Amino acid sequence: MRSATQRALLALALVLPLAGLALLLAVPGADLRWAHHPAHFWLVLGTAGLSAGLAWATGDAAARRGDARLAHVSLAFLASAGFLALHALATPGVLLAESNVGFAVATPVGVALGSLFALRSTREVAGDRAVAEVRLARRLRWVLLAVMLGWAAVSLAGLPPLDGPPAPAERLPLLVAVPGTLLYAVAAWRYARLWRARGEGVLAAVLAAYLLLGQALVAMALAPTWQLSWWEWHVLLLVAFALVAVGARRSWREERFAGLYLDDTAAGRREASVLFADLQGFTTFSEQHPPEEVTAMLNAYLAEAVPAVLRDGGDVDRIVGDALMVTFNTRGDLPDHAVAAVRAGLALQEATARVSGRHPGWPRFRVGVNTGPVTVSLLGTHGGRTHTVIGDTVNTASRIEGQAPVGGVAVGPETLSSLPGTARTQPLGLLALKGRTEPVETTLVLSL
Repeated sequence: MRSATQRALLALALVLPLAGLALLLAVPGADLRWAHHPAHFWLVLGTAGLSAGLAWATGDAAARRGDARLAHVSLAFLASAGFLALHALATPGVLLAESNVGFAVATPVGVALGSLFALRSTREVAGDRAVAEVRLARRLRWVLLAVMLGWAAVSLAGLPPLDGPPAPAERLPLLVAVPGTLLYAVAAWRYARLWRARGEGVLAAVLAAYLLLGQALVAMALAPTWQLSWWEWHVLLLVAFALVAVGARRSWREERFAGLYLDDTAAGRREASVLFADLQGFTTFSEQHPPEEVTAMLNAYLAEAVPAVLRDGGDVDRIVGDALMVTFNTRGDLPDHAVAAVRAGLALQEATARVSGRHPGWPRFRVGVNTGPVTVSLLGTHGGRTHTVIGDTVNTASRIEGQAPVGGVAVGPETLSSLPGTARTQPLGLLALKGRTEPVETTLVLSL
């Protein structure tokens, strides 16, 4: 729900900064000068650190969920963070003896670059296009980092075009402010439409941040150095990133940026493989041993089982007691997901067999794998959110696991049809699975 607080926040972000800047420029006597170099250094560096933290958090969420929007939001924050850090180095008398032209104009360049990614983050993509967009964002991250390092090297070496006098370089903020402000305005307008549809607080925070970043570019182009109007754009940047950090902090910790997800991330359809594993005899073992020993046993197994499934591209959806649920291809970027899931199941059994070999009395894993259509879903609301897969494919995978022999990997017919001809298998026959009206042909996979 769009709260009155969110509406007030957006109104202030839209009106107050420009009104303050206009007042200071219209009344020169109010635009006081304050040349405090250490304050500038720490303000800019702290803002860069906050932006870098947001870039990492959104980038991590984008990688886990395969979300193209978050990937480009992360790049927008990264562009601002890197060039802000370079700008901090331009503070005279702190790290450098005198101001450096390249570092001095770094902030408008970085914030303007961020507007390109902000606008691209507004695109709604799905399926193969979303996968391609995430891959593009991954490559752009390395390009952006290379540009930052190159900018720093050229600035320190005093090479063209960053070797000129400060006066011509001061025209650069104006050149980048006009397109950058327009791009942020378009991005903010599109986010406003998304916010009206979803009403998520983190969306309102990103929308407000884009408004503030666009207005910061205007202040960079117009404000004289060390005047209050000049300090204003530094504060605008800090407030922009702080709003996003607060918005994310107030979201449920497991899916902080869920409000920004593409529709296909929050409720998309995939062809996926689902692996279930649990310990045969776990209940009896728990009854006969103290909780501390049960916990030690589970941790010993999971320390081997989880890395085994992650190596083959699996995502651990959940761990409940002795049960492990792993999904393959929820991001749509693993075309051989059935093979990967079976390979992961075999690797899990091999790794945990070494553990059980050292502890003969411990229970052993059973593994079931099934392949088919699923819905990738964001379930729950604030205070209890999870990103998971739903569908009959999931339910059948769980039932197949319950029928698998101890130490074995049982698969359904769709999974079996995707395996290479070299796979060694053993039919288990038609199994009547609980909850299904028709029996399912289940097969034991011995090796790939």
